[in-house]
Amino acid sequence: MIGLISYLVFFTTVASILAIAVMGLNLHWGFTGLFNGGVVASFGAGAYATLILGGTPQAGHLGGYGWPWPLALAGGLVAAGVLAWIVGVLTLRLRRDYLAIATFGVAVTFENVMRNAQGLAGGAQGVRGFERPLQDVIGTGLSYNVFFLAVTLAALILTYVVLERLVRSPFGRLLRAIREDEEAARALGKSPTRVRLTSFVFGSVVIGLAGGLYGTFYAFVSPQDVLPILTFQIWAMLIVGGAGNNRGAVAGTFLIWGAWTASGWALARFAPVEAQLYTGSVQFILIGLVIVGMLLWRPEGLFPERLAPASKTADDRGKLEPGSVT
Repeated sequence: MIGLISYLVFFTTVASILAIAVMGLNLHWGFTGLFNGGVVASFGAGAYATLILGGTPQAGHLGGYGWPWPLALAGGLVAAGVLAWIVGVLTLRLRRDYLAIATFGVAVTFENVMRNAQGLAGGAQGVRGFERPLQDVIGTGLSYNVFFLAVTLAALILTYVVLERLVRSPFGRLLRAIREDEEAARALGKSPTRVRLTSFVFGSVVIGLAGGLYGTFYAFVSPQDVLPILTFQIWAMLIVGGAGNNRGAVAGTFLIWGAWTASGWALARFAPVEAQLYTGSVQFILIGLVIVGMLLWRPEGLFPERLAPASKTADDRGKLEPGSVT
């Protein structure tokens, strides 16, 4: 029983962290129409910066500044935002297909730099030596994992509330207007490039928050954590849940993460020994099939975007409703 509870806590923690990242991508694609193929770059920037700033001194690479965890996490968000601003300035004038290729190239470049720059972030060995917050007080094992699950859920709820208010605000309506018709928005005196850059940076900061929480939870990050497959996983979660709907983004995350872990368990338990060597490759194929299948069967996702009904015009409000009293 304890083992089942421990696994459920672990599963929910990781799924909640990924749900934050999916909501950040949803701001990019679902509300702004930005095809970001470099999700793992923002995720990795948040994770690496958090551990470098908050970790203990390690021989052979940058870091060991010992910042308090909240400050280290804030530094991770800043790192993700700065990286996104640089990438956005260089790429956001590109159209969707070219933007996807450019940002995917940024993600591959980030992973290769982290893998080969030994003096920057430990190279292939990654960044270690991070003391998780309050672990000395709470202890290790299940008790600490429950505590960190509560922290992660609080971050998930806060992110959801902030993004919901953002997309329901005039700025959110501007994002949708640019997504639907950029030329019309420009004709009304808006600056699509500036607005898209703002959305890109803010969404990347949200993804960086997920990376910082991920690095804190494992107290370790390496190039294996920022492989391109993570981008495809996060995209699959958004496509299944429904772009333009934050509830769908969260639901899609839990569904896909559940399917991913279940498929790994089933392949390890029931597949022939020879086939188990290719478990990871089979899972990659399954992710691709999920994305293609959803795009063919239900491209709007399980929870489609719901736009608020348009408000009545001044002329409509001046008209009498049937049965009204003059």
